[in-house]
Amino acid sequence: MIRRRAKSIMPDQPTPAEAPWRLALVLGGARSGKSREAEGLIARHPGPWVYIATAEAGDDEMAARIAAHRARRGAAWRTIEAPIDLAGAFAEAGTAPVLLDCLTLWLTNLLLGGFDIAPAIAALEDLLAQRPAPTVLVANEVGLGIVPENALARRFRDEAGALNARLAARADRVLFMVAGYPIEVKRR
Repeated sequence: MIRRRAKSIMPDQPTPAEAPWRLALVLGGARSGKSREAEGLIARHPGPWVYIATAEAGDDEMAARIAAHRARRGAAWRTIEAPIDLAGAFAEAGTAPVLLDCLTLWLTNLLLGGFDIAPAIAALEDLLAQRPAPTVLVANEVGLGIVPENALARRFRDEAGALNARLAARADRVLFMVAGYPIEVKRR
C-alpha cells in the first residue's frame, strides 16, 4: 500500500507576513491528519519545539500509538507528558514553540479524574492569553456523529464541543482536517 500525505493548503516556506499567528487550533476526526498538520504548522517557527502530550499509555495499543507519534519527530523536539497539568507543562516549555496534542484527551483525563472542568478550561485560556510564543493545539471534533446513549458520553461530547468553540474564538488560525486535507476555517 502506498501512503501519501495530503498536500497542505499552507505554503512550505511562509514569509513572516504570511504567518503572524500566535495561537492555532487544528481540529478533525480520528486519523484525519491533525497531528501531522500541527507538527508541520509549528515547525515553521524556529525550534527547538516542545510537544506537550496528554495521552497516557493505558494499554499496549495506546503505547504503540504514542511510540509512533514520538518516532515521527526528530531530536529537535522535546516531549513533556502532561495528562492533567498543562500549566506546569507550559511553564516547563518556557518560550519555545509548543504543540499540545491533544485537548480531547486532556478533557477525558479531567472528566475521568473527577476534576472541575470549568476552572481548568478558564485556567488554560488565561495561560494561552499570556503566552507570547507560537502554540498549536490539537483537538478531536466529536460532535459530528450520533447522540451518545449515556450521560457521561453526552457530557463529554458537549464539553469537548464547548472547549473547541472557546479556543477557536481565541485562536488566530483554525484548521479543520478532513481525510488528510486541511480546510482553513479561520485566519486573523
